[in-house]
Amino acid sequence: MKGKTVFIIQSCYIPWKGFFDALNRADECILFDDMQYSKDHWHNRNQIQTIDGLKWLTIPVFGKKNIGQKIRDVQIDGNKWREKHWNSIKHSYGRSQYFNEYSPVIKSIYQDKVSASLSEMNHAFILAINGILGITTKIKWSHDLEIIEGKNERIIHLMQQLDATNILAGPSAKSFVKEDQFNNAGLNVEWLDYSNYPTYNQLFNPFVHEVSILDLIFNEGPNAKKYLKSF
Repeated sequence: MKGKTVFIIQSCYIPWKGFFDALNRADECILFDDMQYSKDHWHNRNQIQTIDGLKWLTIPVFGKKNIGQKIRDVQIDGNKWREKHWNSIKHSYGRSQYFNEYSPVIKSIYQDKVSASLSEMNHAFILAINGILGITTKIKWSHDLEIIEGKNERIIHLMQQLDATNILAGPSAKSFVKEDQFNNAGLNVEWLDYSNYPTYNQLFNPFVHEVSILDLIFNEGPNAKKYLKSF
């Protein structure tokens, strides 16, 4: 019996391909937005490839440091960033082979998704990209579940509430995940490997893997799945 595999991740702004690869491997995903917001994380920013190299797209948020604030409570500062980000994307990928085919879906979120919540904006982009890639994994919010104290304890408790048997964990989690503790709770830890992704047809050199999934979608379109390990 395969059991249920769950991926727990903090929401990110138009994440890179590794995020969606893990999402596609899971039966369910928990967006863990009850964690503390960090300005040095990917919560409100990501990178795209441009003719001049990598470019950051950053959603402005209220509060200089958002000290102690949960990700789900972070509010976006205004709407000017929407047009700015979309123009940067259009300028960088307008000549990509599949830009015209897939850009309307992404553009509509910048134009039509009315929300001041960073988590909700991130969620909208994730759902749109899932639709493009054909990912059907169920997504839940952590705040709809019971949260307890302790790094490992709270994750184990979240998994138990979903009757999970396997958890997908990224390399960075090795610094705090106590695998024996998970095993004793009847949970198997599957470590994600983000290495050895194949290169694809990027418009600009040098090739960079760690950019938004939009790069892969606009450059490879329906072939994008071939460059993700989970498909």
